[in-house]
Amino acid sequence: MRYFISIFLFLCLENIAQSQSVSVQIQDNVVLFKEGKDSVLCYQIANKELDGKHKRSNYIHPLYTLDGKILTEDFPSDHPHHRGIFWAWHQLHIGDKQIGDGWEIKDFKWKVLSVKELKKKGKQRSIKANVVWKSPLWLDDNGNEKPLVSEYTTITVYPKAKNYRQIDIEISLIAEEPNMRIGGSDDKKGYGGFSTRIRLSEDIAFTSSIGSIKQEQLPIKAGGWMDISGSLGLKNAMAGISILSHPNNPGYPNPWILRSKESMQNAVYPYPGAKPVILSNVAPTLLRYRLLVHNGLKASEISSLHTHYGKM
Repeated sequence: MRYFISIFLFLCLENIAQSQSVSVQIQDNVVLFKEGKDSVLCYQIANKELDGKHKRSNYIHPLYTLDGKILTEDFPSDHPHHRGIFWAWHQLHIGDKQIGDGWEIKDFKWKVLSVKELKKKGKQRSIKANVVWKSPLWLDDNGNEKPLVSEYTTITVYPKAKNYRQIDIEISLIAEEPNMRIGGSDDKKGYGGFSTRIRLSEDIAFTSSIGSIKQEQLPIKAGGWMDISGSLGLKNAMAGISILSHPNNPGYPNPWILRSKESMQNAVYPYPGAKPVILSNVAPTLLRYRLLVHNGLKASEISSLHTHYGKM
């Protein structure tokens, strides 16, 4: 009997330890999420640049697989403006005036004003970042850059469950100027918005709720989630990342831009991508996404997890 009581107490203590395993370290330059001794992801607070170009902040990199390999890329040689998990738009307009390009980081910058850890709820840990968008093309009477948009982004990391980890990203945008509009690329692709720049293996495969998906040049209508899997783990072990778009997102279900080599994967917003949409200066535009970092999930499992996410 004493043996079984000891085993029971051990399991209880193990569950308690797991409930406390996700931690947040807010540093000057980055925020580090860890699960026990394992690194989960970093949120970039301070500006990073390459040879004085492509200066960026307010994105996630690195993001790690469950076995500890870096999944994302930063400053890739083919598109050095791409960066980890990011959200950005080509077209930024005030009225009819183009105010920079947040996607290619031209005449545009982010300033992370503050990052704070939110009150703990259960096993997950969350941060909230207050960010403003600025451009040298939009100045006040004294020649100072004026805020274009205030962004409030919340990142929540959950402990591992079975063979996956959930990461929630909620982006709230509110205009600081009247007639502020954002849009994707001004072409038939219309790409822009929430994107993942991950390492792509030779056997990379795309799967959605409608089955296996082949990349196309133009946006693909494939439902509310997309899985990207291949030999992405340590020693080429199978691993993947699923992008779940929340059903309350504007224009849901959004089309997808998919690439099997040297590019990002994009849940296209706004709708249609090439046509800018107005950001309110009263009611925030809310974009919600959940990432599933996994080492093997069936489509049926992802669909169930997406259904649950949609009810939150």
